[in-house]
Amino acid sequence: MKIGNIELGDRPVFLAPMEDVTDIGFRMLCKRFGAAMVYTEFVSAEALVRDVKSTIKKLTISDEERPVGIQIYGRDVDAMVEAAKIVEQAGSDLIDLNFGCPVKKVAGKGAGAGMLQNIPKMLEITQKVVQAVKLPVTAKTRLGWNHEQLIITTLAEQLQDCGIQALTIHGRTRSQMYTGNADWTLIGEVKRNSRIHIPIIGNGDIKSLDDADRAFDTYGVDAVMIGRATFGCPWIFSRKELTLDEKIDVLKEQLRINIERCDTEEMRSKGKSAELCGILHTRRHLAASPIFKGIPNFRETRIAMLRAERKDDLLAILERCRNCVPQLRQGSGE
Repeated sequence: MKIGNIELGDRPVFLAPMEDVTDIGFRMLCKRFGAAMVYTEFVSAEALVRDVKSTIKKLTISDEERPVGIQIYGRDVDAMVEAAKIVEQAGSDLIDLNFGCPVKKVAGKGAGAGMLQNIPKMLEITQKVVQAVKLPVTAKTRLGWNHEQLIITTLAEQLQDCGIQALTIHGRTRSQMYTGNADWTLIGEVKRNSRIHIPIIGNGDIKSLDDADRAFDTYGVDAVMIGRATFGCPWIFSRKELTLDEKIDVLKEQLRINIERCDTEEMRSKGKSAELCGILHTRRHLAASPIFKGIPNFRETRIAMLRAERKDDLLAILERCRNCVPQLRQGSGE
């Protein structure tokens, strides 16, 4: 499979762009374990244009994680075009347009999945961004605003006509948010449409590579994207089964990478703690990791993870998890 000139191999599996999740440390680990493409956290076009420092930082990428995409969202045509140019200069391999985020602070303002209620504006943004940059432009969206407006089969053709080079479809409507089950039948229908010639990437309820394999086999998609199931589980992209000890070591490494990444001159000049910054980027992954299922009274352990502000405290919690529960090892397949 290829997007533009980006060669992605056979049946590739991608890491979805997710706010406060797909920071550079996590992306590098997912890439190491086999993710064919990773994406940054999604980026506000308005904030990029206004040169908001916290948003500009999201554009930082490493050669170790390539190919990498940067996803932008917004409702203003000019801002989206200008943001795309900024992303191109930042060295991304492709630009992805977010027409699928369902959360109120995004969709409620007409951006993300909110664009599903303003298709002419969505298409205008897409066409003008494609014309403004040389990078491949892709898009990610949903089946429709609600089950009375399942427009994806028509919308896919319209977006293709605007010049996108791949389309990711999340198998839910905006009204579903993340509830219920993803419906892949319409994703398969788009893929089978003889008028569609761009790659179709399926997304929704993929919790393992076995799920991804079934999606490839059943719906014929060109690639599969994994989102929430990656939390605290960067090895989900690997065909090799890791032991419990290896998985805990990976989570410890994620913590170390994030602390090192936060240890910058800017942070030091502001008197901010790189240690705490790295912990904030990591601890939600630790608390969400599926490897801790089966720990008695894990709620208390999870709260401790989310409250930890020192590296040594987090590492001590991980070591207790490693050593305290025989059934945890049984649940991990060991």
